[in-house]
Amino acid sequence: MENAAAACSPAISVIIPAYNVAPYIAETLDSVFAQTFKEFEVIIVNDGSPDTPDLESALAPYLQRVRYFRQEHQGASSARNRAVREARGEFLAFLDGDDLWLPNYLEKQLEFLRAHDHDLSYADALLFGDSPLAGQTFMATAPSHGPVTFRSLIRYKCNIITSGVVARRLCVMDVGLFDETLRNAHDFELWTRMVRAGARLRYQREVLLQYRCRKDSLSGNVLHRLSTEMNVLKHIANNYDLAPADRNEVTRAIELQQAAIEVAQGKRDLVAARFDEARTSLERAYRVLGGWKLRTAVLGMRVAPRLLQRLAERRFKIEC
Repeated sequence: MENAAAACSPAISVIIPAYNVAPYIAETLDSVFAQTFKEFEVIIVNDGSPDTPDLESALAPYLQRVRYFRQEHQGASSARNRAVREARGEFLAFLDGDDLWLPNYLEKQLEFLRAHDHDLSYADALLFGDSPLAGQTFMATAPSHGPVTFRSLIRYKCNIITSGVVARRLCVMDVGLFDETLRNAHDFELWTRMVRAGARLRYQREVLLQYRCRKDSLSGNVLHRLSTEMNVLKHIANNYDLAPADRNEVTRAIELQQAAIEVAQGKRDLVAARFDEARTSLERAYRVLGGWKLRTAVLGMRVAPRLLQRLAERRFKIEC
């Protein structure tokens, strides 16, 4: 189903997948229509959301200003691809249905892209909502340092927030869009393909959006997030034609990711008083990561596990 559209050739197509965002979508759209830059269209794809009646009720006041499509639930990668195929803009601006742009977001992003002649730009975000990290910026918790390359992405030295991305549509189309076999972290995998294909990616540190942390979001579970990232790294290792140096980078990244999973699992087991399992996980992580903190934790598991458990209950928090 499609409703009234914007101009025939907008500069930017705003891509919004919608799944369980009925309580937030109006605020998100208000942030889009408050933009100082006006040459855009908005494409919303309802990915078989279980809250469709409430979603469409929330969308009703906006239907004359957006292009709205429905499909059976196939995941965010499929919903984004549907919107990209329908897009008419030179640039794509990705936005989740619960995040917010500051009024000058599109203007600043387009200026930045054109000034540096790059193919993708991402900005910093303020975290808000249900998280102990609320009030911090995305780049303070997931930094970006140095040029955006395949290796810096794999090493997580450059971390891209999808709601902060504006990219050339043809560059996204040329590499084959989002991989729909990946239900999570398909955005990360797309950025790695774009870089390998020669796309020029750059970031700006200005805070231009707000990223909502939600307790009901799977991405809010650290162990789930780490496991998802591991699956994508393995996908890259198994499916990319990598030069030896890049393959070594991916192999090392997988090793480090497994150690991070062991740390997260060890913390969870410790809080649950599963001391043997916690000690085993932390010892495995220490063999890869080293460091005095892990060494102290491993030693503490051997001599005073219940004391360490009490400390863990106060200090370990689930991040957004």
